[in-house]
Amino acid sequence: MRFWGITGTNGKTTTTWIAAEMMHAAYITTVEVWTGKRRFYSGYTTPPLSVLKEIYAEMEECGIKDCVMEVSSHAIHQNRVGFGDTTFFSGGAFTNLSEDHLDYHKTMAEYFRVKRSFAEAIGKMHESAGLGSKAPFVVCLDGENGEKMYESVKNIPGIDAIPVSVNNPGYDLSGLQLAGEYNKSNVLVAAAIAEAAGVPKAEIQAVIPTLTPRWGRLEKVETASKADVYVDFAHTPDGLAKVLSAVRHFANGRVWVVFGAGGDRDRMKRPLMGEACANGADELVVTSDNPRSEEPEAIIADILAGIPVEKHAAVIPERREAIYHALANAADGDVVVICGKGHETTQEIKGVKLPFDDRTVAREFRPQS
Repeated sequence: MRFWGITGTNGKTTTTWIAAEMMHAAYITTVEVWTGKRRFYSGYTTPPLSVLKEIYAEMEECGIKDCVMEVSSHAIHQNRVGFGDTTFFSGGAFTNLSEDHLDYHKTMAEYFRVKRSFAEAIGKMHESAGLGSKAPFVVCLDGENGEKMYESVKNIPGIDAIPVSVNNPGYDLSGLQLAGEYNKSNVLVAAAIAEAAGVPKAEIQAVIPTLTPRWGRLEKVETASKADVYVDFAHTPDGLAKVLSAVRHFANGRVWVVFGAGGDRDRMKRPLMGEACANGADELVVTSDNPRSEEPEAIIADILAGIPVEKHAAVIPERREAIYHALANAADGDVVVICGKGHETTQEIKGVKLPFDDRTVAREFRPQS
């Protein structure tokens, strides 16, 4: 089998899924694993090595030729994939790098170094194998740190760095149903990977207009609200800014955002998330995400530190109430984006995972008569 790894702060899941669609490949994502035989949730972005070996075996039994997979910074740093031993990557890609996971990496410089080391590891595999060719490594220039990453990886031995950008797409994106400039970038990264895998450009082009939102990535939900309602996984300052910018382009009225931040995770990004939402939305509803062991009020206080005092934010710690508040008060023409949890179907509070799906909760909303 050939393995193709996608890394970056945002866009990994969408890019992996799209590349797999274009390549008719199996995939391993945060949301779902597809082995050619079954679909299931592994509980990880990149599963542990022992689990990966079981997944690979099942893919091989199904005759799978290509697997596209998300490779998280944690997995890279911990060599969770068994570089060159268990997993030999035929190529890879980088989507973007922005504020996240600093509870683990401590600094953005270290976070960048770890992401870059993914290209280094792939290059070393190809150099050691003596294949006589370089491994394709696609770098998106559109997102944060894209240009910097391209300049950093283009001279790595064994790596053929391939830059992509919406400024020079090479494909017709006019029929793309996925909203937002960032999704255009995701599609182009996926297309470049598919090209590197040998898929003809005409076949790649044919897939692009068939792609529709899924897995809580700006996924529209039919509700009893007067507003249009979307659920999105955005949970970083950059992710929130991008999804709200995308929504702004098609909203006829006000843009509402319901959001929180995860507990026991990078605290430094919380005020930046508040700032991003204050800049991108007209109406802010701050609530709980997965508070885990932290008190929701403490997390919310961190978020509010980034919201200007003149920008009123409704603070409703109970997530269901927060969602219903937005859906009840949004008007015809408004757009409500429920951010942070996306595909997730539970909410973790004090060590207990309780059933909670933003999409289901939004559908259950009934306006007061």
